[in-house]
Amino acid sequence: MGLEPLRDGHGRLIGDLRVSVTDRCNFRCQYCMPAEGLPWLERAEILTFEEITRLVALLAAMGVGDIRLTGGEPLVRRGFPALVEMLSAIEAVDELSVTTNGFLLERDAQALVRAGVDRFNVSVDSLQRDRFFQLTRRDALPQVLRGLELLASFPEAYPIKVNAVAMRGFTEQEVLPFARFARRSPYEIRFIEFMPLDADRAWTPDRVLTGEEIRAAIDAVYPLEPEPREPHATARIYRFADGRGKIGFINPVSEPFCGDCNRIRLTADGRLRTCLFSLNETDLRAPLRAGAQDRELEQMIRDAVWRKELKHHVGEPGFIQPARSMSAIGG
Repeated sequence: MGLEPLRDGHGRLIGDLRVSVTDRCNFRCQYCMPAEGLPWLERAEILTFEEITRLVALLAAMGVGDIRLTGGEPLVRRGFPALVEMLSAIEAVDELSVTTNGFLLERDAQALVRAGVDRFNVSVDSLQRDRFFQLTRRDALPQVLRGLELLASFPEAYPIKVNAVAMRGFTEQEVLPFARFARRSPYEIRFIEFMPLDADRAWTPDRVLTGEEIRAAIDAVYPLEPEPREPHATARIYRFADGRGKIGFINPVSEPFCGDCNRIRLTADGRLRTCLFSLNETDLRAPLRAGAQDRELEQMIRDAVWRKELKHHVGEPGFIQPARSMSAIGG
């Protein structure tokens, strides 16, 4: 049975939930994690599949029907396709998607498509093996590309999006190769501005290669035409003027899209976050395990979401980076 739609204190209807299923990852990307890794959560701290399913079902009943499963790296969670199957069975879930680094797609793509994943985002930060290793600290590009190719053999997995984090001093050399990749492949390439969510705390504004700079560099060689921005969309999409593919730009630093943000996040240890850059979280795991009824959990969620931030303050005086890095929050 449907519940009253979930709305924040600024009048925004919440329709999108990012669920981190683990904080563990098999990569050590510079924009996310130190080379030596991070202390992992204990198994008992992580929400079980049943707990995730209960919370997703409750939120879906409140109109939060777009569910994205993230990590860490979600495919390292043992039995992950079984969770997908459990969530896809929830009637009020409209779309179920996965963000992955692609390393285990060769193993899991078929199982995930069959379990009910509607679409995939695959992180690929370079198309050159040595530079991919430099950024991710893993010599994994051939395996990621094989997994991506296998995924592309399933028509029901489209659209497949390939995400590259844009960092000044690195991504400039990747821009045109990715544009050519977008033109010859079935994937939609998207550049994401480097955000202050790295565990090394090395982020500075001058390390952000903006989406507009990348767009201009591509447009100078392969003319681009803008497509209308859909409500709540994170990406600004452009099509190549000759019709050979699309490319997108996610610009949270230079062009924040907070005004119509409809997203909330659930961390692997059961904390509700109302913004990627939230400094506060709401613990849902403790009341869940203490026997809270759905109506009690619903009220906790509504109270937290009512306080959802109007915007993040990246680049503004006084900005405070969250204590958790991206891998611990959920991408």
